[in-house]
Amino acid sequence: MKKLIAAWLCLFIWGSTVAASEQSLDHVSVDVFDELSVIRGAAYFGDYCLGCHGLKQIRYSRLVKDLKVNEAKLKKTILFGDIKIHESIKSSMTPELGETVFGVAPPDLSLVVRSRGSDWVFTYLKSFYVDAKRPYGVNNVLLPNVAMPNVLWELQGSQRPLVESVHGEDQVVGVQLIEKGSLSERQFDSALTDIVNFLAYVSEPSKLQRVPLGKYVIGFLLLLTYILYKLKKEYWKDID
Repeated sequence: MKKLIAAWLCLFIWGSTVAASEQSLDHVSVDVFDELSVIRGAAYFGDYCLGCHGLKQIRYSRLVKDLKVNEAKLKKTILFGDIKIHESIKSSMTPELGETVFGVAPPDLSLVVRSRGSDWVFTYLKSFYVDAKRPYGVNNVLLPNVAMPNVLWELQGSQRPLVESVHGEDQVVGVQLIEKGSLSERQFDSALTDIVNFLAYVSEPSKLQRVPLGKYVIGFLLLLTYILYKLKKEYWKDID
């Protein structure tokens, strides 16, 4: 009995901890069917992320098909240099160079939204703050001591950490803007939403076809259920 109570207490504490961590994340409304948002996100990704991070699970040609953009427009957003339209979206930085520059190879971001969640990615990108002790002068509240620099600082501006004493130890619990960027806070959140929308689309591009098709599948199953019900009534009417 004591072991059972202890197990329930552990589950309760774990559940409370998970709930608290989820509440600490900023919510972002992801809509992969918003084609304009996804296209804007692709442009932001091409300008600020593609130099280090790739998306090897998707090809440029898939973007043309799904987002209804032509190759010329794609060249202005994410298709740079002499890259061919049927190639995968790969970073120009090799893993070896990444390890030399950052100490670790920048990860491929094809499935980051599926593995971390859209709220986590959104919160992470806006949680950088100035930290002179770090190699690139910034740290992150959500992922302390991360090797990644704040590539979006021109848009967001600079932030300082908000430190509080938690159980006798100083911890960074938030950030505060100290120097404005080229975008307002609302505009920056909108830009981050576009980036997360794009990464959400990349993590599951088939959703654009799967969700609309699902309506027809459900309709067919309902119709089939009705037909089978009538057929059953017809077969069993003499017995009833």
